[in-house]
Amino acid sequence: MFKKILVANRGEIACRVMRTAKAMGIKTVAVYSDADVRSPHVLMADESVRLGPAPAAESYLKAELILLAAKETGADCIHPGYGFLSERESFARACAEAGIAFVGPPPAAIAAMGDKIESKKLAKAAGVNVVPGYLGEIADTDEAVRIAGDIGYPVMMKASAGGGGKGMRLAYSEQDVREGFEATKREGLASFGDDRVFIEKFIESPRHIEIQLIGDQHGNIVYLNERECSIQRRHQKVVEEAPSPFVTPKMRKAMGEQAVALARAVGYYSAGTVELIVSGADTSGEGFYFLEMNTRLQVEHPVTEEITGLDLVELMIRVAAGEPLGFAQDAVKLNGWSIENRVYAEDPYRGFLPSIGRLVRYNPPETSPVTSTSPQRTLGSSGGDARGSNGETPAFAGVTDRLDASAEPRVRVDDGVREGGEVSMFYDPMIAKLITWAPTREGAVAAQIAALDAFELEGPGNNIDFLSAIMQHPRFQSGALTTGFIAEEYPDGFHGAPADADLLRTLAAVAAFAATAEADRARRVDGQLGKRLRPPADWVVTIDTVDHAVSVSTDGIAVDGAALDMSLEYTPGDRMVVVEGDEHLTIRIARARAGFKLTTRGASHVARVLPARVAPYAAHMIEKVAPDLSKFLICPMPGLLVRLDVAAGDRVEAGQALAVVEAMKMENILRAEKTGVVKAVAAKTGDSLAVDQVILELE
Repeated sequence: MFKKILVANRGEIACRVMRTAKAMGIKTVAVYSDADVRSPHVLMADESVRLGPAPAAESYLKAELILLAAKETGADCIHPGYGFLSERESFARACAEAGIAFVGPPPAAIAAMGDKIESKKLAKAAGVNVVPGYLGEIADTDEAVRIAGDIGYPVMMKASAGGGGKGMRLAYSEQDVREGFEATKREGLASFGDDRVFIEKFIESPRHIEIQLIGDQHGNIVYLNERECSIQRRHQKVVEEAPSPFVTPKMRKAMGEQAVALARAVGYYSAGTVELIVSGADTSGEGFYFLEMNTRLQVEHPVTEEITGLDLVELMIRVAAGEPLGFAQDAVKLNGWSIENRVYAEDPYRGFLPSIGRLVRYNPPETSPVTSTSPQRTLGSSGGDARGSNGETPAFAGVTDRLDASAEPRVRVDDGVREGGEVSMFYDPMIAKLITWAPTREGAVAAQIAALDAFELEGPGNNIDFLSAIMQHPRFQSGALTTGFIAEEYPDGFHGAPADADLLRTLAAVAAFAATAEADRARRVDGQLGKRLRPPADWVVTIDTVDHAVSVSTDGIAVDGAALDMSLEYTPGDRMVVVEGDEHLTIRIARARAGFKLTTRGASHVARVLPARVAPYAAHMIEKVAPDLSKFLICPMPGLLVRLDVAAGDRVEAGQALAVVEAMKMENILRAEKTGVVKAVAAKTGDSLAVDQVILELE
């Protein structure tokens, strides 16, 4: 077995690999850029080596610097994580030439599957279903328009070397192709060093299913069931689960066997994932098509670990050391249900714009410990020990087939950040992965909703409310998923999850209770013990423009004349309120003007709280009107202005593309809010823009 492993990555995945390595008794080496000098993965490692400046091209993508770090520290193997160099054939080959084991597949397999054009040809030859399309190189936009027309709209334009949702554009018309083809080429070149693009038919109402593979160097390959990854935004996965609520045993077997056949055709070993697009209308077991094979560990690997009891990182390390798997296909079972939500630094209330900045508050929900009766093996939350309850590393080969319907749901958090740290514009916006397991899908969903309520995150914008809204959505809960779910269910953007009347009454009660507690504390702090607030305390609480009369007394709380059967836990200054009533409810609470901001169940509600005696005068308060900024094109996030399509004097129409800003490795098209004439341009291509910086002004 290896003595020392270098993790050629950062953040969450670097911490994830190190936890397993430490549990296996392997020393760890971290590499870092100047932006990550105090990051958790650096602090967790036994040794660390600086690579260079913050941009990935000058640090994490420098293969020669990583190999030098491995040699200087005596590392005998390198785990690439995902992203960066994980699917670079040249890096895997350089590791072999340097006598350092690469924890991943052989270089030839990476090369075969890394080129999406060639991989589809190989898949077809191996008997795998493929999507109809054009797999040759496309010279320019005019040729792309002709090819798309021949295939028939809608089509998907994809960078040949792309992945992770980057370098992909969906086109429903010639205009979409003309707008998106060059952007797809640029994203492919910027992210993967390859600007080749291919076009294929877009399967409408599709589901995204993927098969997890693991193989060893002795010819053994098995599939570890499937994951459903249909909840996506801009082709970036948001929610993943295992198993899929759609896949039947017949489909699972057919998909798995085709995935294994493809892996055998390229001499594959280590962990890998075959991604498939599935027609939601076809349950015959044949309506699925090959998309690509990711020759690395996937972001969503924890849900497979949770339902199989296997540690995929440990498997990868042992396979790289030459050990056999030790189990066959018939030993792989399903145990319960697992869901993963990706917590991103983005603002769903502002069109999911990327967000950066300091994590002023970062307090994930309480995680579940690993126990000897848990179906998971060497797993744990960030910063935790990955050993079993007896302190020993669990055995390598052993796949559980136990399904305990009475087992308690579990919560797991995989992250690589800490409170006070920075979310940088240089890297992917993912902050953490929230994973739950339960015996049933319904239980895993309920555990996600409760855990999201308890997730405290302040500083950059985040998508926690949005994730909770998805978990509560009737369509998601029914399992009727497609890759168009977000666009179809939130066509006008996200404005918070809807709250029913019962929840709003509960929030009104919480706001009044908090106001009573704070008023009581203020009197005691002033030393006016004889003037402490004595119940009943009567308040008018306004939420979503609706007034509620709330009375707080020693007998309980009444809202609009009806007593509520609940108990509250709150101390002035706390950030959380726990409500025990018909169901357990955790509410994040913060002071707001004349009241509180209450966040729970996928939405934030501002509750204005006024004593009943002064509430009638509130209607005379003057409201400040926000200035009209629609004549300005304002940069919504920090980023690089890569394209400016208009000049002073040009007439523009509402919805017209005016500029493209690159942020967090993605291009964002900025469009005109209204029709007008460009009065002045305040920025030029190549400028680094700050948030809210003016790009141009309309007359």
